[in-house]
Amino acid sequence: MSYFDSEHCLLTPQEMNRADALSIGSGTREIDLMGNAGRAVGRYIVAHYRRMPISILCGPGNNGGDGFVIGCYLRDRGWPVRLVQFGNVQKYSEAAKFYLERWGEPELFSPELIEDASLLVDALFGAGLDRPISGQYLELVRLANKGDTPVVAVDMPSGVHGGTGQVLGEAIKADATVTFFRKKPGHLLFPGRELCGDVALRQIGIVGDVLDQIVPKTFENHPSLWTLPVMPVAGHKYAKGHCVVVSGPKGATGAARLSALAALRVGAGLVSINGAPETLNEHGPHLTTIMLRADSLERLLEDVRYNAIVIGPGNGLVATTHHNVLTAIAANRALLLDADALSIFQSDPAALFSAIKNAKSDVVMTPHAGEFARLFVGYDPMADKLDAARKAAARSGAVMVLKGADTVIASPDGRAVINAIAPPWLATAGSGDVLAGIIGGLQAQGMEAFDAACAGVYVHGLAAMQFGGEGMIAADLPQFVPSALAAAHKKLTLS
Repeated sequence: MSYFDSEHCLLTPQEMNRADALSIGSGTREIDLMGNAGRAVGRYIVAHYRRMPISILCGPGNNGGDGFVIGCYLRDRGWPVRLVQFGNVQKYSEAAKFYLERWGEPELFSPELIEDASLLVDALFGAGLDRPISGQYLELVRLANKGDTPVVAVDMPSGVHGGTGQVLGEAIKADATVTFFRKKPGHLLFPGRELCGDVALRQIGIVGDVLDQIVPKTFENHPSLWTLPVMPVAGHKYAKGHCVVVSGPKGATGAARLSALAALRVGAGLVSINGAPETLNEHGPHLTTIMLRADSLERLLEDVRYNAIVIGPGNGLVATTHHNVLTAIAANRALLLDADALSIFQSDPAALFSAIKNAKSDVVMTPHAGEFARLFVGYDPMADKLDAARKAAARSGAVMVLKGADTVIASPDGRAVINAIAPPWLATAGSGDVLAGIIGGLQAQGMEAFDAACAGVYVHGLAAMQFGGEGMIAADLPQFVPSALAAAHKKLTLS
């Protein structure tokens, strides 16, 4: 992965403020940035809504200044606009004062201003809010959410933290959000993503080279961030790697089969399931293209051609799982740890982290929220998922895939990616086993751990999208992996 991809980087509110400042410092006037932002929202409204009575709620900062521009823009085009301004006018920036003067005298607030509107514009706070909404603003939020009047938010729905997506007390639920220059993490992380509605990104004149000084380390997952393996014309199966999936015991073998099939579908040249003989007897009738290996994992890994390992799905919280994890780490192969391979270390996570850091294994962990909580006590994804994943990656020495509708992939070096392609029908038993196999299969083909994790999460979500809707089970997913790979190779998106 390149150090950063400028098109798909995400900026925290602090980084966005710096982008504004750097752009202004290079000669762009603040009055022009604000004018461009407000007109961009105005154009969005004209393009997406018929002319109707509109009320604009303008807050005490530059978000309110954007609201003044929106009001002028729509009024000039014949829209019936009502505008209310909150806060001390003397504390506005000169740019905001300029556009307020162009608008004229705002109305005094009354509930009818919201109740009688056919469209609301939330220009109260934007992405920079860092404390819970209270007082008159809390009443505004509640009133705006009470009815069914559509809302267009400026930058970020008021009450949503731009860096975490968390709600600061209460927040406006918008139908659409127009943001500027680059998206913020809060546009992709829940609950912010749901509260934003449709997110439209618009450019307002901030010069792109400010990113060279900011050096963002957070990105929206996209094929431009990583390169999938490409099979040489004269290549052979051994050049595409050999992925080993460690099986669970008899009666719990299905998870390993899901992982193994996904690893094969994503392009690993060979895939083997490793387990006890009685376990392999259970696998046999279900498999044709996947091999079975009954040797101990230590013995199997004496052959260096087994270059990637998946441990955890269905393995059980037993001593064998603990032993296999440490064996695989010591073998210095690409390694994917999921499910029971993580939970087995609940009583001593430091032993796992120490083993990873002392070895040369390229390790990916794929915990869901419960598994994450067992290993990383004190890190709270519900408060700040991005920060929790980053800290966990740094502490463990592994690439962290903190799963969910807004999966975060974090590297020990601080890079992080938020995935926005995850349809709700992925929430089905065994879906995570398929993801483990996809990432393990990419690792077998030589992808570096962070890239394999980002690509795997993306392909996993895209495969589910191609299934098309409810009724999908995990066993359906692998058959859609090849077409998802083809789409990712072509840098296709779902937009």
